[in-house]
Amino acid sequence: MSPAAHSPDPHAPRFRVRPPAGWINDPNGPFRWRGRHHLFYQHNPDAPVHANVHWGHVSSPDLVRWEHHPIALAPTPGGPDEAGCWSGCVVDDDGVPTAVYTGVDRHHTGLGTICLARAADPDDEALAEWKPLPTPVVTGPPAGLDVVMYRDPFVFRWGGRRWALVGAGHADGTPSVLLYDCEDLADWRFAGVLVAGDDPVAAEAFGDGAVGWECPQLYATAGGDWVLVVSLWDKEPCATGYLTGRLHPDGRGGARFEARTGGRLDHGRDFYAPAVLQETDRALLWGWSWEARAQSEVERAGWAGVLTSPRVVDVHPDGALRVVPAPELELLRAAEPFVTAPGRSPLPEAYDLTVRADGLTTVSLLRSASGAELTVRLDPDQGTVTLDRGDWPRTPGIGPEGSAPIVVRAPAREVRVLVDGSLFELFADDRAMVTERVYRRPDDVRELVVAGAVAAVTGWEPAPPTHG
Repeated sequence: MSPAAHSPDPHAPRFRVRPPAGWINDPNGPFRWRGRHHLFYQHNPDAPVHANVHWGHVSSPDLVRWEHHPIALAPTPGGPDEAGCWSGCVVDDDGVPTAVYTGVDRHHTGLGTICLARAADPDDEALAEWKPLPTPVVTGPPAGLDVVMYRDPFVFRWGGRRWALVGAGHADGTPSVLLYDCEDLADWRFAGVLVAGDDPVAAEAFGDGAVGWECPQLYATAGGDWVLVVSLWDKEPCATGYLTGRLHPDGRGGARFEARTGGRLDHGRDFYAPAVLQETDRALLWGWSWEARAQSEVERAGWAGVLTSPRVVDVHPDGALRVVPAPELELLRAAEPFVTAPGRSPLPEAYDLTVRADGLTTVSLLRSASGAELTVRLDPDQGTVTLDRGDWPRTPGIGPEGSAPIVVRAPAREVRVLVDGSLFELFADDRAMVTERVYRRPDDVRELVVAGAVAAVTGWEPAPPTHG
């Protein structure tokens, strides 16, 4: 069953997480509890605009059937989160699911505090009710660092202890990730700057445009590497990046992150603020895909934003990102594929398409009345995958502007494309991902045309999974 009510808006995703109406942005606190995945998100229940920030809440037994629950966190009048319950995470604190989040009060100057809220009944499978603590556990950034941006706590375990990251930006324009020892969630100790934008590997991977790093996330790999994920903020949401490296004791009771490589996390223009869930045998990641159409259209539709499909993330031996759609998404596939060979085939409104190439191959997915095409071009010999949007524009707004072709350098011989309403997700082998929003026009033709050195084509239409 879709997590959102079916909408007459053809751009509305039906199989990804979004509220039936209102605004959604950052995924927050992905969490496994009593056999269910819980996922929270930034949410304005009253309008499709970024204001009045609550935490929405869904859960699922299988990552594809999502059930809506009551709003988990709401601003408390006169409280530390009166001006919004902003991003954070959820952890198991001695058997009690606990949200660790950014609170902003009515007197804020751009700096958040770190607040806690606990599940009212840990035995409730739905975790339907949450109780915020009345005072923050951290009232602001550490003294002496000249921090002007401070938000988005993320809690993890390392070296037998519990630690937290907080995203930061400094007055001189340097972004950083701050580290805290929080073995006791009620007693946080600042343990230093884990990594900053002047780190040579970070500077080469991200450039110098970001003045803050938002939503820091960290996951461990089976090979002992750690992957730090950050959202690049240049006074507006911009892009996402990752650093692969190792955690080492710093000799002062803290840790340092030794980065060895890094790069763009998602190569699309409509992806931001991902959240990571570290599981025993894998790490899952969700991102926020914002609207790239006119605000007047958003207001008519009554909804804004969607979370991406869940993605399994890891690293390759060379330190590069490894990413694939979560295998549970195959539960959405219809009993039989709608296409099994190259050539021409009509495309449904939503689909899961895989194309494997022996050489240069072009995949056309959409054709406009003017004859322009939306295409994916695989060139395994050159090591590139190119997404060309043709004449499907993106309206300037949140995020980067422009609709120029996106060229990803990846030695890919296979691409997988997930389309759900306006949400377009492309995976180049297991080396790169691209998230874009594509808004079809009434006279556009959805048709698959695959040409070139094609090895295999398979496509499924998603079907709402049955309960059982």
